[in-house]
Amino acid sequence: MKRAVLTLFIILLIQTAAMALESSIKFVQVTDTHFNAENEYSVKVLEETVKDINRLNNVSFVVFTGDNLNKPEAEDLDDFVKIINKLKAPYYLVIGNHDVFKSRNLSKERYNEIVRENNLFWFYRKWNYVFKKKGYTFIVVDGAKEVIPGPVGYYRADTLAWLDKQLIKNKKHPVVILQHYPIIDAPEFGSSRLKTHRTFEPEKYFEILDKHDNVIAVISGHFHVNSEMMKNGVYHISTPTLLNNPPVYKIIDIVSKDGLSPIIYTQLKEVEIEE
Repeated sequence: MKRAVLTLFIILLIQTAAMALESSIKFVQVTDTHFNAENEYSVKVLEETVKDINRLNNVSFVVFTGDNLNKPEAEDLDDFVKIINKLKAPYYLVIGNHDVFKSRNLSKERYNEIVRENNLFWFYRKWNYVFKKKGYTFIVVDGAKEVIPGPVGYYRADTLAWLDKQLIKNKKHPVVILQHYPIIDAPEFGSSRLKTHRTFEPEKYFEILDKHDNVIAVISGHFHVNSEMMKNGVYHISTPTLLNNPPVYKIIDIVSKDGLSPIIYTQLKEVEIEE
């Protein structure tokens, strides 16, 4: 009996040590949904995507990386949030160039208010914010403009200064940045369209990243294409629009073992839409 108890104790110790040496997380990125409540197909795609994600196992959270709406309409945002509230996993939002337009009564502040009105668990007051899951730090960085919206991303100086402080504050943790506008070009997007959709002065953003060694990935939308590349040790991930044909979202797994750099695995998941 004692030998059996001792064996069980040793097994538990091994399992505990293995858990300490390895940390993994799985989450879902949905981007550029361009939701339009008056468009039946748009509504159907979002509803079926929510159902599809809910069938996955062990999803820590879902992030919508901007252009959640096709037009900055408060009524559309209200319906959008009510649909994604059906997700079993918690969700986080990023805003893009299609989401806000202050002169059309959907400022960043009002956008936030509408989300809070529909989701009691939405505690964020600004669109630059931080959340943590399973030993990883996730930083949401806002590059959208609400006064004169457009396809050019603009990460303000105060936003970059805030990002720098967050990276210092979380220097002991692997960091994943979530945003709408990529800071690295995707060749698949096409050189002519890149001229109008690039982020303004990305070198200033890279100056911040190059100061730190804890950023493992920058995950974006905006380009509507699938593009993944490594630059200076940071994995830059761009994901297609949900309204792709067929609709797709991305499953992202990060596995970290003690003493080794985290490994990132991605998978595009198609959503079946019944006619």
